[in-house]
Amino acid sequence: MKAGRGSDAPFYLLAALCGIGAGVADVVVNDLLFTALLVLASCMVLGLVRRRWPWRWVLVVGVFIPLTEFLAYKVLGVKATHAQIWGSFLAFLPGIAGAYGGSIMRAVIDNLRQGK
Repeated sequence: MKAGRGSDAPFYLLAALCGIGAGVADVVVNDLLFTALLVLASCMVLGLVRRRWPWRWVLVVGVFIPLTEFLAYKVLGVKATHAQIWGSFLAFLPGIAGAYGGSIMRAVIDNLRQGK
């Protein structure tokens, strides 16, 4: 099955779950580098699997990190520091590198397969 065929709905669900997981890790561990690594890895895998429009994986994964911070504050009463709040928005940056890196990696793999 080629990357452009089929429904992308399961991949959007996977991206949302990855974003929620990274957001929960950000709230629990409170380590921006660990959160950035989770976002980078998940966006890279999603960009590798579905290489068309890699920016969508950055948005879907990245939007759940500040939302998780907000829900942790509203539901659990976890008060985040200013650095943690701004850091949750900065998690988009490694997501960009991961999604586009995965997309380029998939293009290279597809190009190598055509050369056989």
